[in-house]
Amino acid sequence: MKWLVEFFGSGIGKKLLMSLTGLFLIIFLVVHLVGNLQLLKSDGGEAFNIYARFMTSNPLIKTVSYGLYFFILLHAVLGLMIAWTNKKAKGGKYAVTASSPNTSWASKNMALLGTLILAFIFIHMGDFWWKMHNDQLPYVTYDDTMGPIKNLYARTAEAFANPVIVVGYVIGMIVLAFHLWHGFQSAFQTLGINHPKYSPLIKGAGKLYAILIPLAFAIIPVWFYLSQA
Repeated sequence: MKWLVEFFGSGIGKKLLMSLTGLFLIIFLVVHLVGNLQLLKSDGGEAFNIYARFMTSNPLIKTVSYGLYFFILLHAVLGLMIAWTNKKAKGGKYAVTASSPNTSWASKNMALLGTLILAFIFIHMGDFWWKMHNDQLPYVTYDDTMGPIKNLYARTAEAFANPVIVVGYVIGMIVLAFHLWHGFQSAFQTLGINHPKYSPLIKGAGKLYAILIPLAFAIIPVWFYLSQA
């Protein structure tokens, strides 16, 4: 156990752990997007509200959710620690590589992008997650066997009728796209998956992911706003 603690306390261990948590969060984004796309159904929010109830009442999902919150914070803390270490080692190899002409803007500013994303998550959860878990939402009934359900769809529609929130959400997704642009392929590289045959495929898939996933998230508030205008 001691060697494990020492390994993850080292620079290489921190980068490895950050890559693993990053890949977990990349998978989570897809799952979260699938759920959020229920908002676009023309059913008055029934599918989304039923999905939201399942995600907040199922014991297994709730346990996974607590793990998710931990991984988000761990990923952010590790990123800041690595950035701080690299900043102190300005004359070292990493600093020289990071400042090379071929390095993208996103890779040079991952700590900044990650911090902005963390701030976005806190604001987003405060506006939706907190209100849902503290009984600050109205209820709606679709089926007598199901009983009243918290109407998260109504809160979402209300929030996305505000142009400030919509613009802020879209900006958040742009920041996420830049973070993923470098983070996706970097995670695989840190894990040692760096092969002439497969690396270009991973890099291409990462760029496609970095564009499509944030774009799909951003479409939702824009669609809501335009449909209510």
